Amino acid sequence: MSEKEHYEKDEKEFDEKEEKEVLKHDEKVEQRDALSSVSWALILIWAGVAFLSVNMGWFDALLKGAFFARILPENMAVFEPGIWSIIMFGSGIVLLIEVILRTLLPQFHRHVGGNLVLAAVFIGVGLGNFFSWDLVWPIILIAVGISVLIGGFTRKRK
Repeated sequence: MSEKEHYEKDEKEFDEKEEKEVLKHDEKVEQRDALSSVSWALILIWAGVAFLSVNMGWFDALLKGAFFARILPENMAVFEPGIWSIIMFGSGIVLLIEVILRTLLPQFHRHVGGNLVLAAVFIGVGLGNFFSWDLVWPIILIAVGISVLIGGFTRKRK
């Protein structure tokens, strides 16, 4: 067998081994990442419920009722959030819960920086109609900075 044929044979075996390892890794990730699937399913359900509540008039009835008058301070005007603000705020809360669960439960542990930033942005967009953007974005930046700082101190050293 020539050197070229031997090299091609070794390369083929290496490619097959690498492909098997990649498939094995993908299967493990799919099995372990049920939490992410549940989170995104809850986000879709939340969006559907929000659209349904607006289309059926339930949300308007809630805003016109005395619900917000009881929980908001006297001098604060009742805000009128848009449907996308409601969806974004709820989605951010779901992602924040996912981050907390990933941090607390070892079987779901994985890096959460991206989800934390996305949750902060979603919550910020959701609160944009309630608070001024001059207040929301600095708070988001502070929260993300604190999370990066905490992540840097708690990261396992190799």
